[in-house]
Amino acid sequence: MPFANFKVPAGSLDEKQKATIVTRTTELYVEIYGERARATTLVLVEEVTDGGWGIGGNVLTLAMLQQDPEQQDPEQQDPEH
Repeated sequence: MPFANFKVPAGSLDEKQKATIVTRTTELYVEIYGERARATTLVLVEEVTDGGWGIGGNVLTLAMLQQDPEQQDPEQQDPEH
């Protein structure tokens, strides 16, 4: 059974966007494995609580992700860029 698990910040996607993820992911598996995969493809879109995840040792929030990169705290930006 093909399986895909998407973890996204809570509140960042509406129902239509989640449905698009499910539909496109299913179509991708069908493209790879053939039509037989459609009936058994499982796609899970999990919403992670705000502040419940991070990247590079930094806890992230939805507000931080929605910020313009130019407005982010310099200490949280990659110093090499």
